[in-house]
Amino acid sequence: MNRWKTVLIALAVAVPSGALPAAAARSAAAPIENNETQPVYSRADALTQTVFVEVAGVDSDGDGRPDRVAVDIMRPKETAAGLKVPVIMEASPYYAGGNDVPNHVVDLDGSDPAGMEYRRNKFNDLRDEMFGLGEDAATSRATAPPFSGYYDNYFVPRGYAVALVENLGSGRATGCPTTGLDNETAGPKAAVDWLNGRARGFDAAGAEVRADWSTGNVGMIGVSYNGTLPNAVAATGVKGLKTIVPIAAISSWYDYYRANGGVLAPGGYQGEDADVLARYVLTRENGRQVCGALMDRIEHDQDRVSGDYSEFWDERNYLNDVRKVRASVFLVHGLNDWNVKTKQAVQWWDALAKQGVPRKIWLHQGAHFNPFSFAQRNTEWLRQLHRWFDYNLYGLRNGIMDEPQADVESGPNQWAQYASWPLPGTRDVRLRLAAGTDGGNGTLSADRPHGHATETFTDQSARTAEQLAENVTAADPNRLAYLSPVLTKDARLSGTPSVSVRAAFAGGRSPYLTALLVDYGTDTRAYGSVVYGADPVCYGEGVPGDTGCSRLAEHVTATAPYKIITRGWLDVRNRHSASRTEPLREGRFYDFDLDLQPNDYIVKAGHRIGVVLISTDHDYTLRLPAGTTVSVEPGASSVDLPLVGGRSALG
Repeated sequence: MNRWKTVLIALAVAVPSGALPAAAARSAAAPIENNETQPVYSRADALTQTVFVEVAGVDSDGDGRPDRVAVDIMRPKETAAGLKVPVIMEASPYYAGGNDVPNHVVDLDGSDPAGMEYRRNKFNDLRDEMFGLGEDAATSRATAPPFSGYYDNYFVPRGYAVALVENLGSGRATGCPTTGLDNETAGPKAAVDWLNGRARGFDAAGAEVRADWSTGNVGMIGVSYNGTLPNAVAATGVKGLKTIVPIAAISSWYDYYRANGGVLAPGGYQGEDADVLARYVLTRENGRQVCGALMDRIEHDQDRVSGDYSEFWDERNYLNDVRKVRASVFLVHGLNDWNVKTKQAVQWWDALAKQGVPRKIWLHQGAHFNPFSFAQRNTEWLRQLHRWFDYNLYGLRNGIMDEPQADVESGPNQWAQYASWPLPGTRDVRLRLAAGTDGGNGTLSADRPHGHATETFTDQSARTAEQLAENVTAADPNRLAYLSPVLTKDARLSGTPSVSVRAAFAGGRSPYLTALLVDYGTDTRAYGSVVYGADPVCYGEGVPGDTGCSRLAEHVTATAPYKIITRGWLDVRNRHSASRTEPLREGRFYDFDLDLQPNDYIVKAGHRIGVVLISTDHDYTLRLPAGTTVSVEPGASSVDLPLVGGRSALG
């Protein structure tokens, strides 16, 4: 053992104040070499325990007792002999699976009164993306419950504890789920408090348990809902939470189920809403009886009629409390994620920047996906994540903060690192829309168009946005298209595009204006789908039923003549504010502004950039009776593109 450099508490004391994350005192030290924790502890001999942590001041099920969350812990056996370790925590409402809950009807035109073929069993759809494809789940839970995934195999041998928090209303926890309300946040926050000696925890027999093995330093990580909870807990400013790694995470629940005043679906889950998700994760004992009235209240208050931003949604907006965040943030998001859309990541990223929060970002070409599972990037992910936790939870000077801030995958397996994101040198470029001739497509250019023209399309709800955007060689009565000249060199978008449209609505019920930004040109691209390899790759110590190995994924690519880069939606009745519905005068022209989902995307030389305007977006918006006529004044309309290099990027 003399080859190990041992980090002593005296070294932590000698570090200048503010130079590194504060490290709690420990009576024994973990072995360190090359400023990294080493895999010297046994996963096979690790200690496990379950603690029921009391959520002080929260009684969301109204039983007169504080709610409790169940926390499953795995830690090196040496913690029983004085070793103190930091904790990697994943909180989730999904550990106990989910209920079969039907989604809301979205076909409001009466064409399908029974509703569409609604997606159910959402957790099963997302299990691989969230946790990785590894050992058999049933076998793993039978022999080493419930530590599936890679945290235990990789990090416990390196001197970390892993804590899995079963959130309020799910599994063995008490209380009720609320899809993002403060009581849900209070659950994992209480677990952080318990690890710092500020909350009470009990074993199954009711005896009080203390975390005397914990340094008090906690890092939260997770994908989807499991990544949203770290955002929420960090926004409380709880002491001891040193860092979070939110992957495909929500920063404002309004932007998950709504957009600019309109009712919207997460991609792939048409008709889902806050009440559906709450009922889905309500897996605690007697959940329907105890929490049924609260579920009904959520269904009422979410308001699927107006789609307005309201107090209901404001209480579920973590951006309101970003000033309280004291944890560093390693943010990860898929550029092809249409479930939790990229706006969720970018608005959080930008807000953190204004607060001076230490941060790092990964943007990949996957969809709603855990970067651990990418075959081409698995080793680099583990390297950076390991260093990130070592730096923030052990206080090791390992250089992670000196590395480039942003890792971006611009195409399938085409990764590069950058000093910041959006990429340095990005500037907004305004392109004007101009009417086409003889019924053909319009144009996009930096020049202001001459004359005054009006173009019209008629809304329909049966064709998808992809079908409407695909063929721009011929006129289409259900959309308008505007194309740039052929690019003479690659143009890279990095950030949030926006569209301004002067338009009038008449003769129908659809309130939606949808804008699509399209790359026209044949290419082989990633669209978010993956395929898993046959042979597992091992990343950590295995035990019976938990091999420490996983099958990793590769992008599925497709060659096509176009791709929708990004899109955005507006309920035109909310033209001034997402919080206020205002009636429109039929046939009167108004100015409408809408943001598109952020992206980082290269439009290659020889391609054209297109803006396509439609009303109903079949896969995302409500579907009202067809027939709304939308008239557009292209000369008073434009698109702003965040281009690396600014105007010169267009040649």
